[in-house]
Amino acid sequence: MVAPVAVVGPTASGKSALGIALAQELGGEVVNVDSMQLYRGMDIGTAKLAPEERGGIPHHLLDIWDVTRTASVADYQRRAVAAVEEIAARGKVPILVGGSMLYVQSLIDDWSFPPTDPAVRARYEARLASIGVDALHAELAQVDPAAARVIEDKDPRRTVRALEVIALTGRPFQASQPPKDAPPRWGTRIVGLRTDAAWLNPRIELRTRQMFGAGFVDEVRGLVDAGLTRDSTAGRAIGYAQVLAHLEGELSLADAHEQTITGTRRYVRRQRSWFNRDPRVQWLDAWEPLLVDAALHSLS
Repeated sequence: MVAPVAVVGPTASGKSALGIALAQELGGEVVNVDSMQLYRGMDIGTAKLAPEERGGIPHHLLDIWDVTRTASVADYQRRAVAAVEEIAARGKVPILVGGSMLYVQSLIDDWSFPPTDPAVRARYEARLASIGVDALHAELAQVDPAAARVIEDKDPRRTVRALEVIALTGRPFQASQPPKDAPPRWGTRIVGLRTDAAWLNPRIELRTRQMFGAGFVDEVRGLVDAGLTRDSTAGRAIGYAQVLAHLEGELSLADAHEQTITGTRRYVRRQRSWFNRDPRVQWLDAWEPLLVDAALHSLS
């Protein structure tokens, strides 16, 4: 089988552009590993490339879910594994592009998901309703600090799931995941884009300004008509959550803009921490002027 190439790293680091360039050089096709780009209609706020921006490269696993659907890493894994193996069977190089941490790991590692129990989950859902997501996330941090660092502190579904797994297995949530020093599935070669705050923060601010200038609020308003809600997986995405709060009168537009920047920076810190712990990643400076050449050299 043709070995895939994964391009990982923080939001706004240039993964999409590098993925397309590598696909053009290597004869590849892109497989999306951004959890929010799986949703139809979530385009501006996820920086999803329009078809004319994809350099003629086929892209897989974009726009597969309605915004009303609860995200499922297991469902994504099944679809993505099939896509990668189908691309490779045609002699093309699968180029896996994205920074959604659990989705990346579900694809490049042979990860069998831990058990579930409706009664145990219901117990933690009841506690969530009683004390709120912030307090429940704090409880997760007490029993499994590593899981709490990865899971968004405003993500009730994943917080409940992590506590459920801990209760069922008696082990930390992270222990249910494959070790990061195991050989990656299919011999995948992993390229990471290294960034620092001085370089990345202005890019985040520019991207956010461009999003709002390109009609982001109107995009979210249209998605509300399609069923987007604040308690859905899609409705908790960075940017979308802030604009929904604005549309409901809780935030000014300026505050929604600023909180999107702040939320993105916080998410970037978690991405850096997660990917930096993976010894299999070959790191390249995202600001490297000959980045594509450097990436190809690292893969040779």
